[in-house]
Amino acid sequence: MNALIFANPAILFGLIALPVIWWLLRLTPPRPKAEIFPPLRILATVLKREETPSKSPWWLTLLRMLLAAAVILAIADPVMNPRANSLNAGGPLVLVVDNGWATAADWERRVQTANLLIDDAESADVPVSITFTADASHEAVPGTAAAARDKLTAANPKPLVPDRARAAQAVREAMNTTRPGTLAILSDGMAAASDNEAMSTFAALSPAEMRLIEGDGHSAVVLTDAVNNAAAMSVTATRLSTTSAQQMNVNALDAQGRALASGTLQFAAGAATATAEITSPFELRNDFARLSIDGLATAGAAHLLDDGFKRRRIALLAGESGSDFQPLLQPLYYISRALLPYADVIQPNTADLSVAIPQILQGNPSAIILADVGRLPSETYAPLQRWIAQGGTLIRFAGPRLAAAPADDPLVPVILRQGERALGGAMSWSEPQSLADFPSFGPFAGMPRAADITVTRQVLAEPTPDLAERTWASLSDGTPLVTEKEVDAGRIVLFHTSAEATWSNLPLSGNFVEMLRRLVQLARASGAASGAAAEGAAATLAPYRLLTADGVLTTETGTARPIAIAANQVPVASFDHPPGLYGTEDGFTAVNLLAPKTVIARFDPTTAGRPLVREGLAGGEAVSLRPALFAAAFALLILDSLVVLFMNGTFSRGSGGRRRPSGAAAAAIAALAFGLFALTPGQSKAQEMAPGAGAKPGDEQILERLDTTHLAYVTTGEQDVDRISEQGLEGLSQFLTYRTTLEPGAPVGLDITKDELAFYPIIYWPISATAPMPSQAAISRIDAYMRNGGTVLFDTRDQYSSLGGGGTTPNGERLQAILANIDIPPLEPTPTDHVLTRSFYLLTNFPGRYTGSPLWVEARQEAKNTGAQLSSSGDGVTPLLITGNDFAGAWAVDSQGAPVLPTVPPDEMQREYAYRSGVNIMMYMLTGNYKADQVHVPALLERLGQ
Repeated sequence: MNALIFANPAILFGLIALPVIWWLLRLTPPRPKAEIFPPLRILATVLKREETPSKSPWWLTLLRMLLAAAVILAIADPVMNPRANSLNAGGPLVLVVDNGWATAADWERRVQTANLLIDDAESADVPVSITFTADASHEAVPGTAAAARDKLTAANPKPLVPDRARAAQAVREAMNTTRPGTLAILSDGMAAASDNEAMSTFAALSPAEMRLIEGDGHSAVVLTDAVNNAAAMSVTATRLSTTSAQQMNVNALDAQGRALASGTLQFAAGAATATAEITSPFELRNDFARLSIDGLATAGAAHLLDDGFKRRRIALLAGESGSDFQPLLQPLYYISRALLPYADVIQPNTADLSVAIPQILQGNPSAIILADVGRLPSETYAPLQRWIAQGGTLIRFAGPRLAAAPADDPLVPVILRQGERALGGAMSWSEPQSLADFPSFGPFAGMPRAADITVTRQVLAEPTPDLAERTWASLSDGTPLVTEKEVDAGRIVLFHTSAEATWSNLPLSGNFVEMLRRLVQLARASGAASGAAAEGAAATLAPYRLLTADGVLTTETGTARPIAIAANQVPVASFDHPPGLYGTEDGFTAVNLLAPKTVIARFDPTTAGRPLVREGLAGGEAVSLRPALFAAAFALLILDSLVVLFMNGTFSRGSGGRRRPSGAAAAAIAALAFGLFALTPGQSKAQEMAPGAGAKPGDEQILERLDTTHLAYVTTGEQDVDRISEQGLEGLSQFLTYRTTLEPGAPVGLDITKDELAFYPIIYWPISATAPMPSQAAISRIDAYMRNGGTVLFDTRDQYSSLGGGGTTPNGERLQAILANIDIPPLEPTPTDHVLTRSFYLLTNFPGRYTGSPLWVEARQEAKNTGAQLSSSGDGVTPLLITGNDFAGAWAVDSQGAPVLPTVPPDEMQREYAYRSGVNIMMYMLTGNYKADQVHVPALLERLGQ
């Protein structure tokens, strides 16, 4: 074994010239030394005979001889290389070369190593079989060394995981019964799923010797997963070498390759995985097109992103806001918590749907979810339909309001029957229904059926020929639970049960979260008119851009085949489908190298069951001395130059001191900067402390209205009607002050087109057919007021007129016109066990100036057909009351406190009961269903044993 060889041994003949160089350097005198002062000595020197040294100093000559020898040896390129030809000549050389993604970083060294082995085989006159494990096809029949070199030159790294088992099978078939002399595996160092099978096949060939040649593996790092969370993006990576701690930067790039943000991977010592957080705004994260590890150019260090990765912007709207004190009963409670990990959830800052929906559409959300919204403002239907047609996704949940909505709603995917199906009612079940298995099509395909999910109420769809095709989930009796309809580029999806747990326990299950997540993934990430939405069934996508082994996207698709990607499945690269983007420019799906949560490990060849010789790649064991010799020659040259300068007296002459720069200017600049810094905050604070800053007109009136409870009424524009309303509420306020602890302030007349409505717990609205019809904007403000928890008491004041049996009165028709564009819940006459009948006084009816008209309230959905003495739906307050008994007419008093209008028929007790009705209504508005808990007193006493 040679300990030292020279790449250019002929250059060593230059060493013969060293004696000649010695002789020349000895005869070459140094430069004469100059003496400048005194003048007399100069003159004496001039008069002397010229003398020069006969030879240079011996130590200077030796120094220059060493310099010349170092240059000659460096040009000869001495290499410490103990490698020797040790192939077994008893059979062919079998080379199995990994050319997967991890070999891109040191591919040239692998080619060099393979070439050296082929050279050894050529010297030993044995055939060579060479196989590449990441190639789709193999030709492993042994051939000449020249043919093996040609195959090696044509080979290149592939952005794939090697399949050693397939390569081993090809070698076994090519060798037939021939026994290899040396079987060398040039491994990338990483384990693969089929390694056991591959090593068993290699061992069965019975080679005379087996070699395993590996690199160091330090550069093998793979990005395996990226999750776009609510506040940041989480990136997961795995590495091969875990011996020491390691820090790497991960860059997020846009489609043009520009870095938008970055994070840091911190691998602890001994850890194979690490996670980086890339914090950036939601909109910027949706521009990420790929991730890459800084300093690594491999397919594993690149992670492609597609439309499915982007966080969707989801807008939530509800038919009623619910109570903040009872969040579990709010319609959007479970929806928002199910979506927060996967989407950017937004909610409008107003309950006025005529204002909220246009604001939402301006933000172009991916999807809009409506929870129990039955009737939308008429002017919002057209923009919503345009948004859906351009690619938006509308998801709706049923509820009492939707059940009572008109059947011709264009924003419902199927035709609905009026009313809802419930236990014990018409078309009722004998027991709660469970879910059926999800169909093989649609986004829920493959989800396991949860046997513990039951549904007690639902809205039913009218049977149509295509109903089964548009049903994504159904109950065990076959009735639809989730239906959909495609509208041009968008779709409408309907859950036939409610979004909270009153109609079913679906919102309490994990299936609810998964169903919403899958529906959100169907929506386009950038909203309407962008990208291609994934379909429920498997879609076949052609290769669009493929990733090279160096981590670069290219348009060369080669032999890649179209890939069939089913909904909610993460595709993984294979020989037929290498990593890249599949689809078109309008929409594509990313196929990455490894599946999420993959952890790479070291290749274990011991499963072969026979000894192996481990080696490193060529260049690792060979040490070239050329750089060290050139460095030594350069150092000797510098030393020689310094010696010559010293001998010439360069360092003995003074060069003069350099004047140090003055610090006065720097001090002046620092003082000026400090003064400006100190001045700026003071001015800002002075502006903040300016008196009256932030005050707005009308604040005093708002504080006054908030300080005291006021009864409010809607001004109709008719003087007589508005005067009676004011006097009526003044009379009720006096009665409340006299009989209860509530002391209301003066009644307030409201212009519903501009006044703030949220200050008042209840608004009295006297209906007049001769008054101007309220605008749609005013009606939308009333709708928003009721959604936010307020109550409107509509009084048609026409009970006396309807006694003649003439049917609907003009005031009643006007009320129907007003309510036509308001999403009202189902109504019913006040039941005898309702909280209104006992909130303060015990009442059986609610008379006003007239008697006989029922007081209509929101229907109690949970109390129907159950026998339970519940007091209200959702333990809330009805958003509207409707009567025709003219309450204000019975309450109205003049400045002396005397009644203004007589009751019909004249009866002072009727007026007294009218006042009591007003007291009960006010107590109900202010306390909610507090007294509903009285119905549980017998059960509580029984439990206590009393």
